[in-house]
Amino acid sequence: MTEGQTGQRSLTAEPQIITRLFGTLVTVRGNTWFPLTQLVMWGIMTRVSKKKRTEAGFSRHITEGALTSSAILGMEWCHNLAHAFIANWIGKPMDELQIQFGMPRCRYKEINDRKISPRQHVIRSLGGPLINLLLIPLTALARFLAKPDTIAWETANAALQTNGFLSVVSLLPIPGIDGGPILKWSLVEKGYEIEEADQVVQRVNGPLSLGLGLFSSVAFLNKKNLAGIFGALLALISLGIFTGKIKEDEITI
Repeated sequence: MTEGQTGQRSLTAEPQIITRLFGTLVTVRGNTWFPLTQLVMWGIMTRVSKKKRTEAGFSRHITEGALTSSAILGMEWCHNLAHAFIANWIGKPMDELQIQFGMPRCRYKEINDRKISPRQHVIRSLGGPLINLLLIPLTALARFLAKPDTIAWETANAALQTNGFLSVVSLLPIPGIDGGPILKWSLVEKGYEIEEADQVVQRVNGPLSLGLGLFSSVAFLNKKNLAGIFGALLALISLGIFTGKIKEDEITI
């Protein structure tokens, strides 16, 4: 899951422009385009297939791993492209869509850009969660139409679960993912100063880090290791925000 709004950290390599999409420059820096994420996810999902169906052959596992990992990461691509589309649609395109290890990252040079209204900040951040929410019934239909215990069913199920996951988790009020900017700029629209809104978001991340830590522990106890790792990562980031160790423009998850 990538952030709907994040600061632009200094990078030594100059960006190489690939194209322009939805009014946004699509770039890479050095060799960061290499699709490491896809390869790692392919390996993970191939192993998941092998654990679920020990009797199946290698071709089944590697094919299922390729398609389910493509479905999972494809939904993440849709999430970030929706941010770019919505930002361009309201006339406030994002600065850069950087391809990093094969996945897109939304970049805004100025996270507190006052030329953009609080409402526009919120709308830009809602693009990703909204597309995942809209894709839930479509992927649910695809799973319903697929024959159970087939690669097609597993692929549709992976897409469905990813859309459900992203539509919920991306709305957590953590700076760097969509929920943080949504809460922050909603408060600014109600009359808070930006600094005051940042302080509210910081305080909210205290109990949130505890909740995420509990979620992670339960996931590990139930042998849901991927969910446990991701929950622990979010819990640590949320705790860092709460304690002031991590700043909004330092987060690039």
